[in-house]
Amino acid sequence: MKPSSFWLILCLCVLPLSVSAQINYGNNPTAGKYLHTRGIDLYYEVYGEGDPLLLTHGNGGSISGFSNQIPYFAQKYKVIAVDSRAQGKSVDARDSLSFEMMADDFNALLDSMHISACRVLGWSDGGINGLLLAIRHPEKVTMLAATGANLVPDSSVFVPHAYREWMNDYLRSGKDVQTPKLKNQCKLMALDLFQPYITTAQLQTIKCPSLIIGGDHDLILPSHTLKIANGIPNAFCWIIPDSGHSTLIQHQKQFNEIVDSFFSGSLHSK
Repeated sequence: MKPSSFWLILCLCVLPLSVSAQINYGNNPTAGKYLHTRGIDLYYEVYGEGDPLLLTHGNGGSISGFSNQIPYFAQKYKVIAVDSRAQGKSVDARDSLSFEMMADDFNALLDSMHISACRVLGWSDGGINGLLLAIRHPEKVTMLAATGANLVPDSSVFVPHAYREWMNDYLRSGKDVQTPKLKNQCKLMALDLFQPYITTAQLQTIKCPSLIIGGDHDLILPSHTLKIANGIPNAFCWIIPDSGHSTLIQHQKQFNEIVDSFFSGSLHSK
């Protein structure tokens, strides 16, 4: 099975370009735990003290994708970084996978930690998960920052031709799936090709303060990012100049500072 060029680009976007020399985020036995919930073993790591902050990564990624954010935000928050089901160390051998399943996984994790509400920072698929967590479990999300999220899986959302090329390569690749690893990769590709379906009416139910982020050269068109922000009552929209899909890596310092400012409430006073 040969993954598509677009899929490779997407995978590269969820890999960290800078990793802490001291801590191997995503593979840290001193901070890592498993929660057996909803038929899977969900892997997560906890850093810092303070109000809880949940981090949710992108498709095919893992906790390590937030290597540039965890040490920054752990200075003032209790950071909970999670490997989404079927990704990282959260193994799920079943055929079905949906964003709703993952959002409900995160809700179960928060319940297990006796956390009634938290801030959420989501990237790409993790941004979609953040939106759905705020929709399906509104009491759990006090503030939401989402970068590189989308509402529907079609060519109107992505940069020109990308979706069509991705679909064609997926259909060719699917014929060669023979091993569990390739089967899982195909499942993750299908997730973004056929999901999500979030309506404007659902967005309007999100009541928490929200910051919707995208790059001006993102895989997700800036017009779609703006559509998400416009659909959420009183949401902020931030399109980052000279940025692709990896906003939190390409503009690490600015990204962390602006999101931190948002979470602290200072953006509301401007």
